[in-house]
Amino acid sequence: MVDENEPPAPRRRSPKGELPYPYDRDLSGVLRHLNRRTRTFRTRLANDPITAAYLAAGMRLLSRHLGPAPQHPDHDGRLFLSFLSQRAVAAEVANNPRPFTRRGSVAMLRDRWKAQSDFVADLINFAVWRENYRPGYQDRRAAITRRLVNGPDFVRAVHEMAFQHTAEGVEMPSVRLGLALMTAAEGDDDVRAAISGMYEHYLGYWKEVYAAVMRQRGLRLRAGLTLDDLANALSATTDGLTLRAIGDPGAGVVDHENHRSLMGTVALAIIHAFLEPDDDASGVTLEQAVSARFDPRAP
Repeated sequence: MVDENEPPAPRRRSPKGELPYPYDRDLSGVLRHLNRRTRTFRTRLANDPITAAYLAAGMRLLSRHLGPAPQHPDHDGRLFLSFLSQRAVAAEVANNPRPFTRRGSVAMLRDRWKAQSDFVADLINFAVWRENYRPGYQDRRAAITRRLVNGPDFVRAVHEMAFQHTAEGVEMPSVRLGLALMTAAEGDDDVRAAISGMYEHYLGYWKEVYAAVMRQRGLRLRAGLTLDDLANALSATTDGLTLRAIGDPGAGVVDHENHRSLMGTVALAIIHAFLEPDDDASGVTLEQAVSARFDPRAP
């Protein structure tokens, strides 16, 4: 006989819901290279806890081999081809913490990703997914972005944003993976497409920020330059300085004590060179402006 006063039994969470954040989220829009023909079956596989177990193993291998403080760095130039091999990832599943499954095999991995490059491409997508940023990062970036757009101290906001972006990038395995794959993945169309997609999303966000800054602060691009030029120049500089900070920490590229970075200085230089006030635009190209300053006798 059922006691009507007895509280109902708690509802059991699904195996997917038991996983830690962000593995418990919907990954159907993140994992794009799964070995299924229809969207329905790809969605189902993307949210399978066993699929999450292989992602967790891959993320742990990234941290172990790429850092920060890598335990087993590769030195043969085949970064992702060695430590992210199908056999290595399947073996690493055995080291998963609970509640992830600890039973993995190459056959099960291949059932989900037909080729190693497919797994690597989806691991990149997952690693750079915004849900994988450190707690509070998005809120801090949003606050600094507001100061960039219409705050009273633009220079300070640029330095704050540049420091946060560079310092965080140095510590993130996903950023290290992207930098490594840009040289190690030449000739692999799938991995190259994943990197291209990563930059498309990344630069899309920053172009919106730069456009808002120009509107609010009454600025325009110099003649001959585009918003893509500005975004690519700042992005390429960030990549280069992040790589330098990783490979040569003593270079002073990132000053943790003063919360400054060389990226802030270079960003200000690029902004000063690329942008002009709307109400006092010269109409000359960057090349013409530089020539007028350093070679005034030139025609």
